[in-house]
Amino acid sequence: MTNTRDTRTVMIVDSEPAQQRFLAALVSRGGWRSVIAPDTDTALAKLGTQEGMALDAVLVDQGAPGMEIAEFVAELRRWRPALPLVVITMRNGVEVAVSAMRAGASDFVQKPIAPDRLLEALDRVVSTSGPQGELRPLTEKLRAPLAFEEIIGSSPNFRSALAIAAKAARARVPVMINGKPGTGKEVFARAIHSASPRARGQLVMVDCSAVSPGLIGSGLFGHERGAFAGAFDRQVGRLVQADGGSIIIDHVECIPLETQAKLVEFLNSGEVQMIGGSIRQSVDVRIIATSTSPLDKLIEAGHFREDLFYALSSAQFTLPSLSERRGDVGPLARHLLARISGLPGMGTIGVTDDALRLLAAYAWPGNVRQLQDVLFRAAVESKTDVLTSADFRAIEAALGGGASNDADVAINGEAIGVTLYLPDGNLRPLEEIEADVIRLAIGHYRGRMSEVARRLGIGRSTLYRKLSDLGIDTAA
Repeated sequence: MTNTRDTRTVMIVDSEPAQQRFLAALVSRGGWRSVIAPDTDTALAKLGTQEGMALDAVLVDQGAPGMEIAEFVAELRRWRPALPLVVITMRNGVEVAVSAMRAGASDFVQKPIAPDRLLEALDRVVSTSGPQGELRPLTEKLRAPLAFEEIIGSSPNFRSALAIAAKAARARVPVMINGKPGTGKEVFARAIHSASPRARGQLVMVDCSAVSPGLIGSGLFGHERGAFAGAFDRQVGRLVQADGGSIIIDHVECIPLETQAKLVEFLNSGEVQMIGGSIRQSVDVRIIATSTSPLDKLIEAGHFREDLFYALSSAQFTLPSLSERRGDVGPLARHLLARISGLPGMGTIGVTDDALRLLAAYAWPGNVRQLQDVLFRAAVESKTDVLTSADFRAIEAALGGGASNDADVAINGEAIGVTLYLPDGNLRPLEEIEADVIRLAIGHYRGRMSEVARRLGIGRSTLYRKLSDLGIDTAA
């Protein structure tokens, strides 16, 4: 019988007492009881005990003494095939994560451990009501920054957002990015910073949804020692840390009204005053704010200041969901697979047209992030170096047996993703089609500009001139 939420048990496999205590305290916040095993041999031995039979999940650090992590995962799978297992890897431990998942791990999280991500991973791997198989989200994502040339999309609404973002990058104004979860708001924000005159400066990120509302102001502006209960030390705020660079304020809609007022004051004066402090410090930073909620509705409800909205929205755009640009699914999938192929432990991975038709027919409620997760999981679990429709059984089942004929609109062999017609049936302007072909080529050849120019049959200087004419920053 499955344990109820407040009695779920996880076995923590880690040899460091301090880390054991940290993880035990962390999982207890999510209603988990913990059992400790100092090494992999002890963990396997516990499986046959009464305590071990009551386990709902296993959490193992890649540095736990004993077996190699992949060997441990495989051995645990042999004894308890259905027991969910989450691996904790080092920051650069993608290769370990890949080998562990190939051996049967359910998910992985990277150090430094974000409490919300770890609890989210545990909740998902034990859930019987959520998405299964390759549709189950992975907690960690591929976070290497993309340049504008690598952001794949040819639908008119996506191209419009891309054009605004590229233009805003060269300016110094605040930027507001709206969009549903997984549409790529952080990718765009990082690309804006990388393409801006501030690219050599710091890029600092604050996720307001992951912080207690009462601590958001302290995180942004900093605080003096003793400013409030628990303020044992002086803390420099993120705005000061980002001086000379950019700050991404993710989920700006979560900021409480009191902190919103301080942010308006900062945007008007350019000066930061710590909570509990009296000194004002001039700071030069560009704010890139993101929101998943329509701010106009929050303004009407009195939960978001109208003056802050206008101060942050000198440049503003909304990223469309993937279901609104299904013609982009194919080229985006190819591009993401090229990036996955470059990860440690992964070889070159291709994908068949039948598989792309299947992917293009799916609605992708989790947007680009979900597509990336599905491709990564499929690439890890596939026994070949080419993904076929057989590698996406959960999607096929969700579609009721396969892709509809409508998917043929979204795929046309190697020309996939280049939209020729406007919604009214007329052809798109040649300049737009040419821009899409160039973007597609840059993504397909992974930013190797000499190869892009050669394959397009033009000179490298001509390619860079076209990129400049189209408002696309040249690749490094």
